[in-house]
Amino acid sequence: MSVAGISITEDLGGGAVLGVAALAAVALVLLVFELRSRDRGGLLVVATGFVGVALFAGAVLRPAKVSVRGTTVGPRVVVLVDESRRLLIPTSDGTRRSRALAAIKRLAAHFKDARLSILGFGEGKASPLPARDDDHSSLTTDSDLSTALSTLTEAAGERPSSVIVVSDGRLSSPSSDAVNPDALGKLGVPVHTVKLEEHAPADASIRSVRAAGAAVAHQPLALTVEVGCSGGLSCRSIPVTITELGSGVDSVVLATGEAKIEDGIGKVELEVTLDRAGARVLQVSIEAPAGDKIPENDSRFLTFSVTRDRIRLLHLAGRPTYDVRALRRWLKNDEAVDVVAFFILREGNKGEDDPNADEHDLALIEFPVNELFTVHLPSFDAVILQDIDAVRYKLTEHLERLTRYVQAGGGLIMVGGPSSFGGGNYAETPIDAVLPVEQLASGEDYDPAPFVPSYTEAGRAAPITRALRELLGDELPIMHGVNLLGQARPGSIVLWDHPRLKAGPAPMPVLALGEAGDGRSIALAVDDTHELAFSEFAEKVAGRAYGALWDGLLGWLMRDPRYEAARVEVVGDCIAGEPGKLRVTRLPGMRGAIDVELDALGLSKQPPVTLHQDGKDAEVELTLPKLAAGGYTARVRIGAAPPTRHDFACEPAGPAFSDSRPDPERLERIATVSGGRSVDLDAIDSIPVPTATEIAAERHVAPVLPPWAWALSAAVVLGAHWVSRRLSGLS
Repeated sequence: MSVAGISITEDLGGGAVLGVAALAAVALVLLVFELRSRDRGGLLVVATGFVGVALFAGAVLRPAKVSVRGTTVGPRVVVLVDESRRLLIPTSDGTRRSRALAAIKRLAAHFKDARLSILGFGEGKASPLPARDDDHSSLTTDSDLSTALSTLTEAAGERPSSVIVVSDGRLSSPSSDAVNPDALGKLGVPVHTVKLEEHAPADASIRSVRAAGAAVAHQPLALTVEVGCSGGLSCRSIPVTITELGSGVDSVVLATGEAKIEDGIGKVELEVTLDRAGARVLQVSIEAPAGDKIPENDSRFLTFSVTRDRIRLLHLAGRPTYDVRALRRWLKNDEAVDVVAFFILREGNKGEDDPNADEHDLALIEFPVNELFTVHLPSFDAVILQDIDAVRYKLTEHLERLTRYVQAGGGLIMVGGPSSFGGGNYAETPIDAVLPVEQLASGEDYDPAPFVPSYTEAGRAAPITRALRELLGDELPIMHGVNLLGQARPGSIVLWDHPRLKAGPAPMPVLALGEAGDGRSIALAVDDTHELAFSEFAEKVAGRAYGALWDGLLGWLMRDPRYEAARVEVVGDCIAGEPGKLRVTRLPGMRGAIDVELDALGLSKQPPVTLHQDGKDAEVELTLPKLAAGGYTARVRIGAAPPTRHDFACEPAGPAFSDSRPDPERLERIATVSGGRSVDLDAIDSIPVPTATEIAAERHVAPVLPPWAWALSAAVVLGAHWVSRRLSGLS
């Protein structure tokens, strides 16, 4: 395309041009008035006057010939495709996402002469779609159209001529009540919409689960479950069940109820009590009526971070030794600990209450062993057994219940003494399953010889002993006797061992840590830790070493982050069938390779998945395999340090599937407000194509005459005008 024309010089402003035009007009008007007094030759005067004024104006304005050679390009059109995971909801011919991909192909054909940009929108700014159609890595929970349109508004460069939104209308923003020009980013161009689905499927779903306040151990937590029913499904009352998933144990039903459905929505409030702190995985499920087309949203797996206001401990001791008294006093002085303590008095007036009573049966108050282990055990965060005989004090019949308590998430510390471990008749009992060490069932069970425990490599690396080692280094006091133990069980961590005694080929454990199901346990085979508080050895640090040791032991047992080797978290959402990311952050001082053991919660028969990462980076991300829906526990070990555990939920589809109903009306309002058109898949060709954009490619400028020619011609003609005026009788 070529265009030619005339233009004045570009170095004169608009004011100068107007001034020249005004002067020329005044000169011509004066000439007309002067012609009335002429005697003759009027035509020559007029001709030379007009031509002279024109040539003078040309000398000032210097006109030029301008020729433009241009080209036409197609309009810029942006297609925004909904990248919510919700588009994976099945339809009669595939999924909503497959329909979106088909719509993209039809739009590309319809706008073949346009400059088409195809972007996806979900959470945050719009971004290019993945190259592969089966790549779901970009899918998100939300559909934030407002932010995506703002991306186009804020971008530098050419604005689009029109925008086309491909979605089912169930947007997180703008909401149904806020569709207005402001919510659409003030683009000033039409926003057309393509409706992927217009009819709700027959579906009963968990729309939301909301907690009233924070989750605190041992305190009731109210959960409000909202259930939806759509697509003509017959729903009157839908049963709701909440269960807790544990490691190596059956799921525990916490609450059940029914949601009464009215106008497609029902709510039920259920109260649950979580007895263990840390990350707990709950499954909220509904019993959907017959005809439900989307089973993926019938269950939600949710991770709750449970805190505790106080640590509640049960401390049982067989006799009031220095070690028992030191531990009880330390626990009582800690305001964060609520301790219930029972220990047997071997001193006192024998038979004062019962002439047939043995002195070993006399206690400070009556020992309610049955009530403690049958009624109150779940209310405790941990149990400390210290030098107490299981047979003599009737604990044997409750050891199986204590074992299940630990496996369900409780803590256990067995502290040494002549009546502990094998000497207290705990060997070959159910408690073996949760202790981190093997117990000796026969032979000697206690060695009274003095010794000094030795740190293992794990003991030097563990955050549990960091405060103790900062005070004393690797030095420990003399211990007067030790329980004889077997080897550490697989997966356990030994922090102290014996310098002389062996358990198989390895040194005998003295202090060991272990995990059993959801719980943790500690085996401490000495009853002389009070030497860290009251002895000549303890004087050099003013007895602070005792608190440093027990702070670490109790903190690790209660999963205090200060005593873990790492912080572990899942990056983003964990969705069944999609790869995820596990972020591991080393805590200061933690060195070595990172090993992860990933196992399903519950009574899983599948072998654990192992991940490994070398290097020294403070923060690493490991790729999780595609997991099935459910709860998982990741045990992360850094070097020789004790493992850090992180429980998390992997959902069938996540909150994106919570409401399967499309919202075509919202898409229609968006199109109406912006001056666009809303169509279904079959009417994509009816979307108007914007006009082409013209772009200048070449521009040539050439003067009509050189400036000197204009000036010379003007001077000659004006001279002739002066002569003609004199001949006509004008002055």
